[in-house]
Amino acid sequence: MLANYQEKLEEIKSEIITIGTGLLKANELIVEGLKECDEKVFVDAKSYIKNVSNIIKDIDNNIITTLALHSPEAKDLRGMVSYLKITNELLRASANTRNFIKGFTEECKNVDKKIIKDYAIPMQKSTVDAIKYSVDMLSIDCVDETQECFNKVVIAENKTDDLYEMIESELFKQNPKDSDFNRFHKVLVVLRRSEKVADRAMSIASLLLYANNGGEIHRV
Repeated sequence: MLANYQEKLEEIKSEIITIGTGLLKANELIVEGLKECDEKVFVDAKSYIKNVSNIIKDIDNNIITTLALHSPEAKDLRGMVSYLKITNELLRASANTRNFIKGFTEECKNVDKKIIKDYAIPMQKSTVDAIKYSVDMLSIDCVDETQECFNKVVIAENKTDDLYEMIESELFKQNPKDSDFNRFHKVLVVLRRSEKVADRAMSIASLLLYANNGGEIHRV
């Protein structure tokens, strides 16, 4: 039974890594799309997070079935429960990524090129780093390496927060008139999606730190 349980565990982990890798690729392509407001690149990015909800539903069912059949204890139980929560975070991150792509495709022409170059692209790159390090944690078993990778996610996520605040400040420095305020607000709402994806990566990293190292879950 132990061998069968380990096989199921590896299968579930592999499926989660596949979704995380697709999310990472989508957000990497967004960086490229931002450079020239390239709609084709944005469309390509969406293809990497296609049908995520159905895939995650299957993974969740697999996790619940495995828990019911094998009743894992201690670290194994923490891992399975964490995976069940991680799939929800991946679903939310994928939704935010999709909404970012949709919103930015519509608002791209309304965003100052300097804002994109100086703030939006660096913020998206930090989001990519947060996703990358959180996905990397799925393949790490060493306690120290897990903590080190988690620390990198924290740094990347904090950077996205800082850059978003800079974007807000820079936009409001332009002293928008009432007629422009709605447009500025839409741009901020769209860019906020990138920051939210980094938040979800932070949640995933916290869950994986808990799964591997125990202690309390770092909530975002």
